[in-house]
Amino acid sequence: MTGQELRDKVQVALEEIRPFLKNDGGDIELLEIEDDKHVKVKLLGTCIDCTVNQMTLKSGVEMTIKKHVPQIESVTNVKA
Repeated sequence: MTGQELRDKVQVALEEIRPFLKNDGGDIELLEIEDDKHVKVKLLGTCIDCTVNQMTLKSGVEMTIKKHVPQIESVTNVKA
């Protein structure tokens, strides 16, 4: 799988979870994928200061990305 194909699949996964984030006033942005297995994202809007954003990141975002791209090992939020 090329880097672009990998990025596209991760974007599809983010589009799947995005409506749930937007419903709560938040959003997510893909920043980069390191070594084809470590995804870095940036939580936006109300997700930035949400007290459960780490749970959302692991239980929602990471799980959804891994469903679409099983080779992904981790998803991390990069704070600006």
